[in-house]
Amino acid sequence: MKFNRLAVTAILGACVFFSTAHADVKKGQKLYLKACKECHGNGTKGAAMHSQAEWKKLFDNNSQGMVDAHKGTPGENKMSPSFFEKNGEHIFDFLHEYANDSGNVPSC
Repeated sequence: MKFNRLAVTAILGACVFFSTAHADVKKGQKLYLKACKECHGNGTKGAAMHSQAEWKKLFDNNSQGMVDAHKGTPGENKMSPSFFEKNGEHIFDFLHEYANDSGNVPSC
């Protein structure tokens, strides 16, 4: 009986750890406002630029689609591979959560 409780506790603890270790929509929203708002407008406008499938495609392969989309734009230097390596998961979660086909609207 004690082993079962220990196993359940360990599993629940791992679930909490892994759920907090992944990307964060709110952090993505803050990053969007800091890095993207100047060119793409508020979060509602920016996230609605694409569908969830389109955002996924842009962020596939280490966000290469996002890097390519910003080549030759004023944001090219800011939207580097290293920027997306560090922040891509969070920004993706925000944009995907509020994409034009999600039915969700951000509060920013």
